[in-house]
Amino acid sequence: MVLKIGVIGTGAIGKDHIHRITNTLTGGEIVAVTDVNPEQAEAVVETENLNAEIFEDGHALIQSPNVDAVVVTSWGPTHEEFVLASIAAGKPVFCEKPLATTAEGCKRIVDAEVESGKQLVTVGFMRRYDQGYRALKKTIEENQIGTPLMLHCAHRNQNAPAFHGDMPITDSFVHEIDILRWLLQDDYVSVQVIQPRRTRFANDGMQDPYMILLETKEGIRIDAEVFVNCQYGYDVQCQVVGDTGIANLPDPASVVIRKDAKLSSDILTDWKPRFIDAYDVEIQEWIDATLKGEMNGPSAWDGYVVSVTVDACLEAKNSGKIIPIDLPECPSFYREAKVEV
Repeated sequence: MVLKIGVIGTGAIGKDHIHRITNTLTGGEIVAVTDVNPEQAEAVVETENLNAEIFEDGHALIQSPNVDAVVVTSWGPTHEEFVLASIAAGKPVFCEKPLATTAEGCKRIVDAEVESGKQLVTVGFMRRYDQGYRALKKTIEENQIGTPLMLHCAHRNQNAPAFHGDMPITDSFVHEIDILRWLLQDDYVSVQVIQPRRTRFANDGMQDPYMILLETKEGIRIDAEVFVNCQYGYDVQCQVVGDTGIANLPDPASVVIRKDAKLSSDILTDWKPRFIDAYDVEIQEWIDATLKGEMNGPSAWDGYVVSVTVDACLEAKNSGKIIPIDLPECPSFYREAKVEV
């Protein structure tokens, strides 16, 4: 059985997903594509040698009887529109982050999905599929370090020339918001954002780095450094301090060299080699689950929680205060239907 997939948006991430579905993964076939730039859609069909129809717009693609499931990799502000259309059509949809550009938009998707009576939405928080994070989660769940008390985290990019404004929070820290909540199975109740001395490598007007302090319902304290122009490499760290031990997220494998009275190992400089395998696992598991009629990845509710938390982070940054994170109770629709991987 093959899942017939339509892809909305053939930019960088869209082309990557089309390539992996076509050349690396199993169980899926790209049968339809669309992009605001028709020439770009035509180019990817030709490059990947696809037997795929090119649609004028995302809505026509979603309505095609030849499309079983939809992948949304278009411009962020269009995500809500196409996810809602997929729900209305009763078709499973994988949406890259953000689920929507506002918390209100995410809530509209949640409400539509609950009203439909079936979970159809998966959000592209790919760190949940990373081997290291899965090993760290298993360590916590097996009580190998006791009860988690604190987390020390860092998200560092070598440089981010395209970043401006609040993007270190809205585009980078969003990954920590989702993955830490997933690791702990605990929601956030407050956030404080501290702005240290600003690096000279940040774009004009952009704060970099940040220290972000979160508290969870269970009283776990999290400190997270976000530094998108650290210069030395791409480096994601997470240390969980429990009451009987400490667990660290594994670093990517690297050969350790002893030479010239020095001990050294390489550090990655880009996010792609760090998480490329996670993207493959993510899409493969989505295909496999969808063929079974299941949904076991990050849900629309997870996307909503991230958006609410981002809003609280920005309010904390702008006010200099500790801001409460007020979330409504998770609908039973998600608590009962969700299957953890």
